[in-house]
Amino acid sequence: MSDRIAASLRRLFEEHRIVFWYDADRDMRAEFDAVDLPGVTKLEIASNEFGLKLRILRREAEGKFLLFKDGPEPPMTENWLLDVQLATAVFKADQAAIWLAELGLPLQFEAVVRGHIEFFRSKTRVDALKRLMQPSDTQTQMRLRMLAVCAGAEGGLDTVIESLLGELASGRDDALRLIQRSDLTGFLWTQVAQAYGYQSPEPDFEDFAIALFQSAYARALGEEGALNAEALLVFRRWKNNRHWAEAFEELSARYRDLLNIPKDLAKRDFRTLVAIDHFEEIDRHIIRQIVQAMSSQTVSAPEVLTWVRERRQSHWYPTYEDIYQAIGYATEFQQALAEANLGMTSPAEGVRRYVTSWYKLDQFYRKFIYHMQKSGQASLLADLYTSVENRYTNSFVLAMNDAWQDQIAGLAEWKIHGFAAQADFYRDQAAEYRRKDQKVVVIISDALRYEVAEECLRRIRALDRFDADLKPMISALPSYTQLGMAALLPNNGLAMAEDGSGDILAGGENTKGLVAREKLLAAGRVGDSAKALKAEDVMNMRTEDGKALFRDNHIVYVYHNRIDAIGDKLQTEDKLPEAAEDAIEDLTKLVRKLTSANFSNILITADHGFLYQHRALDDADFAIADPQGEEILFRNRRFVIGRGLAPTPGMKHFRASALGLSGDLDVLIPNSINRMRVKGAGSRFVHGGASLQEVVIPVIRVGKQREADVGQVEVQIFVTGKSLISSGQIAVTLYQAQPVSEKMRARELLVGIYALDGTLISDEYPLTFDFRSENAREREMPRKFLLSREADRFNNQDVVLKLRERVGKTSHYQDYASHRFQLRRGITTDFDF
Repeated sequence: MSDRIAASLRRLFEEHRIVFWYDADRDMRAEFDAVDLPGVTKLEIASNEFGLKLRILRREAEGKFLLFKDGPEPPMTENWLLDVQLATAVFKADQAAIWLAELGLPLQFEAVVRGHIEFFRSKTRVDALKRLMQPSDTQTQMRLRMLAVCAGAEGGLDTVIESLLGELASGRDDALRLIQRSDLTGFLWTQVAQAYGYQSPEPDFEDFAIALFQSAYARALGEEGALNAEALLVFRRWKNNRHWAEAFEELSARYRDLLNIPKDLAKRDFRTLVAIDHFEEIDRHIIRQIVQAMSSQTVSAPEVLTWVRERRQSHWYPTYEDIYQAIGYATEFQQALAEANLGMTSPAEGVRRYVTSWYKLDQFYRKFIYHMQKSGQASLLADLYTSVENRYTNSFVLAMNDAWQDQIAGLAEWKIHGFAAQADFYRDQAAEYRRKDQKVVVIISDALRYEVAEECLRRIRALDRFDADLKPMISALPSYTQLGMAALLPNNGLAMAEDGSGDILAGGENTKGLVAREKLLAAGRVGDSAKALKAEDVMNMRTEDGKALFRDNHIVYVYHNRIDAIGDKLQTEDKLPEAAEDAIEDLTKLVRKLTSANFSNILITADHGFLYQHRALDDADFAIADPQGEEILFRNRRFVIGRGLAPTPGMKHFRASALGLSGDLDVLIPNSINRMRVKGAGSRFVHGGASLQEVVIPVIRVGKQREADVGQVEVQIFVTGKSLISSGQIAVTLYQAQPVSEKMRARELLVGIYALDGTLISDEYPLTFDFRSENAREREMPRKFLLSREADRFNNQDVVLKLRERVGKTSHYQDYASHRFQLRRGITTDFDF
């Protein structure tokens, strides 16, 4: 501004020797002091008119002078320099005129500037206003932009409201006080009344905020609210904007009880609330009602899964994600159980049906328990947990294994025809690579149950350029660690130690520990170099050490222990579901680590599976009979090793030879899922028996591809009828073209309707397309868009529904898909809803 003043003064001094400057509003002192004009002397008029006249007319009659008076020009009769002034020039530069010039605005905006002088006293605010102003702006639009500057906003009235709500939530009122000092308060409330229908004899912003929450809630339910439909639109935009998430949550919690939301929800059917997320209490109400309906079996699985899918778009979904996940898995469990026929006519059929579909019930149950525990809000799921637990134990695990017991009761030896045996693993699977002169690494994860491995398979397949397949294998019996680990090694026959340790011998040598296992591996094939090591040692290897491991060895066995380490302890067995999740994460990382070390042939298997029930067992779950015999050497919850063991009611008797083992020892296995009492041992997580969950173990083969093979689902826009918007809203269907799978990832989009100049004229939704269903109908996402008042400016023009996608992790978005509509409305927004 000083530059503009100096330029104006220089032009005056080109024609005049003396220039007067009257500061009528006494707000130009700083500018006068800052002006520096070469050859011009600055003097101040301050009751010194005679001395000034003498100096400028007699003593320095050739000099140039700028005469400044701090105040208005005096009346002619009192102006002792009037004769000089009439012969020279007066510089008229009040602050308002300078601000107008700085903003490049014509004189018709002078009233706006003079009416809000305080606003313009800040150079920062003037500069911000200058950036926002458009050549076509009216005085009203200029004031709206001034409001935006005061509120720290960037757009129209809606963004001002958003910023003021943010301040309200944080307990500040800086912007409102600045608006008041700038004499913009009356204008603000006039605009709010016109835009949102807010009326009050004493307008107050918190009163408006309360009305906004109340009206948005009512209108979302299809009821009347104090504010109009435009207010609902502004509320939705603000609520869905991640930047204002904390502010929304704060005010939503603050007004919940004030608006009697819990009482109102109590009288509503939760089905009417599934698309609403204005208050956190709505999610809690929906969860309670769904749980109650599921427990009483009054809702269908497709209905529940639809509701859970809809709630994924809720603002509060991250808070209740684990609760909803638990509900989803409980629903899938109940649906799978209802469809399951747990009968079988042979052991082979039992295994085949388990690995085809029954394993999913174990998986759904485990995932349900995991998310219930992780949520930290198990009380919300108490009734559902009781129902799932009872049905899992009695209707699935017990029923299936009772039927399975009928099949294995007739087995003379432990063999399931048509399925690979654990004792043949090295010869038939690991050594297969060596016969082709290929290197191989085997990961043995302790207690990696088949269903956990299936989830791990999907996680590995989701990695770019990775492929994997899963096949079942039957574990040695008893299904415990020492025997399972030994059976996976090259050997010429195994025997149970007779010292009561439960250890396994190969050629008379103990197979326990890395040294013994590495020795057996090295003897597996003449000339082969072998290595046995722990998974954590591999993960801690530097890149060059990993490549050296590949270079120096033909076969490597890596031992991983997460599930058994947690589950097989009384103090931690309840954390088994979390341990399974961690194991999957560990194995996925381990596979990536090994491939980076040049291993391309990877096998993942287990020593045994396990039985797990989250609830503490009843007495009926324990075997009643006490094993008898010549000598009991070793026992745990699920088996007994001894010499001369007598056939015992409720237990299956095997001679060592029938189990493919050397020696003359006997083994007793409790029928079905029964446990034996062992002091100090846990009973919820057990293994060693012959249940399907314990003996069906996985073999995952992992390979690396040359080409990238992971993509993202496509999303399409479906519009029924003409592409015409003739009211204040438009309904469209967004369709996810492919189901999410291991190789097809979800897509997140921001969806809204825009004018051709880029102006957003509707609400805007952040949407996640992650549907897994093969049913195309279940991958449709209907959405209704409300048009804002801003849309009126673009009536009788084309507008565009845009699906925009975030660029990486930046704040920028790019267009993904779009559909053009004609906007042709014959009446304004408020009447269209």
